[in-house]
Amino acid sequence: MEPTPDARKRPRRLRCDAEQNRDRIIDAARKAFRREGLSASTASIARAAGVGIATLFRRFPTRTDLLAAVFEDAMEGSRAAAVAAAGRESAWDGFREYVEAVCGLQADNRGFAEALTMHFGSAKELERKRQEGFAAFTGLIERAKAEGRLREDFTPEDLPILLMANAGVLAAAGDAAGEASRRLVGQMLRAFAADPVEPLPPAPAPKRLLRGMVRQRRAGAASG
Repeated sequence: MEPTPDARKRPRRLRCDAEQNRDRIIDAARKAFRREGLSASTASIARAAGVGIATLFRRFPTRTDLLAAVFEDAMEGSRAAAVAAAGRESAWDGFREYVEAVCGLQADNRGFAEALTMHFGSAKELERKRQEGFAAFTGLIERAKAEGRLREDFTPEDLPILLMANAGVLAAAGDAAGEASRRLVGQMLRAFAADPVEPLPPAPAPKRLLRGMVRQRRAGAASG
C-alpha cells in the first residue's frame, strides 16, 4: 500500500520540529551561560527554550554535548585567530591581535572565558580546536618574549585572568561595554609589554559609561 501524502510529510515535519527544538535549546543555553556562567542548570535552560527536560537530553545527552554546540563557533574563531596570529612576522603583533580577538569573541559570548580553559574530553572536535589554539598561543608567547616585547613573567594563565576582568566590564558597562572592554584590553596589553609603546584606545565618555552602568543595573534588577 502506498503511503498517503500526509504520511510522507510526517517524518519531514518531525525532523523540522526536532531542528527547531535544537536551535531553541542552543539559544537558551547561550543566553543562560552568558548570564549565569557555565553553572546554569539544564532545567532552567529547558524552561527558557520551551521544551521538556527529556527533549533537552534527547538532543544533548550530556552537558558536554550542549557546551560543544553552544561554543563551537567561538572556539573555531579562537583557534583561527591564534593560528593567524602565529603566522605574523612580529610575534608581539600576533600576540596583541589574538588577545584583542579573544576578548572580542567574549563580548558576543560571555561564558566563553570558562569554556576556553575547560577540557572537552568527549567532544573531540571541540577539544582539538581548543588545544590547537592553545598551542599556537603558547608559541606566540615564547616568540614575543624572545623578541624582547613581552615581559618574561607572563604565563598562559594570565589570559583567563584578563578574560575574567573583561567579563566584569562587559557585564557592568551596559551600552558602553564595547568601548570599556577595548580600553581594559589596551591597559592590560600595556601591562604585559616589556616596553609599552602602543597608545591606549580612547576611554568611553564618563556620562555614557555611567548611563550604561545604570541601565545594566536596572535591567539586572528587572530580570531578578
